[in-house]
Amino acid sequence: MIGVLSDTHSLLRPEALDALRGATHILHAGDVGDIAILEALRKIAPVTAIRGNIDTGGPTAQLPATEAIELNGRLIYMLHSLADLDLKPEAAGISVVISGHSHKPTIETRNGVLYLNPGSCGPRRFSLPVTVAHLRVGDAVPRAEIVRLSV
Repeated sequence: MIGVLSDTHSLLRPEALDALRGATHILHAGDVGDIAILEALRKIAPVTAIRGNIDTGGPTAQLPATEAIELNGRLIYMLHSLADLDLKPEAAGISVVISGHSHKPTIETRNGVLYLNPGSCGPRRFSLPVTVAHLRVGDAVPRAEIVRLSV
């Protein structure tokens, strides 16, 4: 299982850590806020992270804006805001596109590509749930599950 989170905004909840335990890799889709969050996540599994719109100073500003990573034979593309997607994932051989920014957990498939927004597991925004996601990729079609945190 690959753990996916976004929009921590300098708050890493114990419930999020619990939901990510057992992950073989963790993907953070930006708005990290505090580099210590990535250090804490690395105690669970290797971490790939990108910067979001709040990551403008300090170590989080040094994170890449986008990242492409191959896990279990599948190409995963990460960017913070889906509105900034400037390529056709299906043409590029991408199996999964991961984004954040909206704080709204979303899973949908378009043109054979899984689009996953894990929502936000940082400070609650409006009435949106506090969530992370579990992603499974490999031989089968990629699947994702939103995990609602009890906070």
